[in-house]
Amino acid sequence: MSPTTRILVTGATGKVGRAFIKRVLADPKFDSVVVRALCHHRELEAHDRIEIVRGSIEQREVVETALADVSHVVHLATCKETPDQIMDVAVKGLFWLLETCRASRTFRQFMLIGGDAGVGHFFYPHPMPVTETQRHSAYPGCYALSKVLEEVMLEQYYLQYDLNGCCLRAPWIMAKDDFKHQLSFGADVFGGPRWRDLVGAEQADEYVRTQTIPVMLEPDGQPVKRNFVHVDDLVSAMLLALDHPRARQQTFNISMDEPVDYGEVGGYLAASRGLPSVGIQTPYHSTWLDNAKAKLLLGWRPEYDLKKMIDSAWDYVRVPDDPRIVWYPG
Repeated sequence: MSPTTRILVTGATGKVGRAFIKRVLADPKFDSVVVRALCHHRELEAHDRIEIVRGSIEQREVVETALADVSHVVHLATCKETPDQIMDVAVKGLFWLLETCRASRTFRQFMLIGGDAGVGHFFYPHPMPVTETQRHSAYPGCYALSKVLEEVMLEQYYLQYDLNGCCLRAPWIMAKDDFKHQLSFGADVFGGPRWRDLVGAEQADEYVRTQTIPVMLEPDGQPVKRNFVHVDDLVSAMLLALDHPRARQQTFNISMDEPVDYGEVGGYLAASRGLPSVGIQTPYHSTWLDNAKAKLLLGWRPEYDLKKMIDSAWDYVRVPDDPRIVWYPG
């Protein structure tokens, strides 16, 4: 990358933002890169190649200050199911970013980290693998709608102004012991479904005691196949896409090679750790997010498969100053 590369990272203090910045600062290939972190509610540790701008992308003046002399934007800032602010962040905030980028003399590339919520996640049946040509199909709620609107707005800037951008569409992003906690029958469950709500508090407490693993089932009783990506694999794709000529105005599915089969999860945890499992009927459907395009055009390969995802989560040991924190509801 050129000596003048300055990357603005929105949502810099989140799971992906922190991991991305850490890799950029550690990789000799990026030793001339300066990271400008847009921080709203939280802070980053000081570093001689990190510039801090404080504020929200909802404010045009904050965005213009943050984008001064910036060459690249990595857009991670988002909201979950928070109707009072999601349109200000996801729509107005992205609009200010794109408007400022197109008028900038130093701007080179915009990278949006999207999500499979924009193509329906596991809420709708997908009889074939989901590729990047899948029609947008938000599930109920404001978060999925915001992911659709973000992708559509970026695509229109390609058409209107020939903006150089790309979208990396990620499913549920795992780090540390996230994968273990998304399988918890306790109140500490990470994300959804909330398994204890499906079986009742008394039964859930018994499953917690016996360390029972929920196996999500489709309406027809088959185990659900659900898409995940480890944060390390997502960051690898992000680094490859920076200034990559084949990334220009493209959308990429960034996911594991195969979706996680909950039946296989239960089987592997029984064989490797002696944990029991129980099938839980749900209204959700299997989905296979196809990552072939990212492999072909970017040369990206995910390192995490089902076994590595499970083992890394179960083997992770939290230290006292690393508590589990869920930053967003929903």
